[in-house]
Amino acid sequence: MQSGLTIRRYLITGSQRISNYWWASVIFLGGTGFLLTGFAAFLQKNIFIFNQTRPISFFPQGLIMCFYGSLGLLFGIYLWCTIIWGVGNGFNEFNKQKGTIRIFRWGLPGKDRRISLLYKIEEVEGVRVELKEGINPRRSIALQIKGKGAIPLTRIGQPVGLEDIESEASELAQFLQVSLETFYEV
Repeated sequence: MQSGLTIRRYLITGSQRISNYWWASVIFLGGTGFLLTGFAAFLQKNIFIFNQTRPISFFPQGLIMCFYGSLGLLFGIYLWCTIIWGVGNGFNEFNKQKGTIRIFRWGLPGKDRRISLLYKIEEVEGVRVELKEGINPRRSIALQIKGKGAIPLTRIGQPVGLEDIESEASELAQFLQVSLETFYEV
């Protein structure tokens, strides 16, 4: 977060998180292994040096391994593309000099890759904190905008500590001079 007297900018990390690097690698390598194993079953040969067992039959095991390997490989490539393109990366900027709030994110390539939302500070009714506990906990901060509803500000899929979310929300509410609402769901 950059902070000045009149401008605050919160950087948002999208798909370029360590866990995404891990899962993209594991899924890509697993898909490649399954595809090569299915291909080896088709050739009826061992193509792995470390696995010198009897080849499996191509139908149905090898065919199924080729199918799952192709899906894993495609999904792994997709995950790596989202990481390289920086999907979800961006920032939330609150500028009191201009009286604006800008929410910017990068999307998938195409004509709408740049997602940029611009609001006036006067349109903000309050800062909303939503807390949901249980098996799938969710903690998020949103801006309550007149006529637009709640606009989420926090990143998706990354767990944020309760203390961090509360302090960030209260700091933002004080900066914008609006009320802070908390919704708690069990």
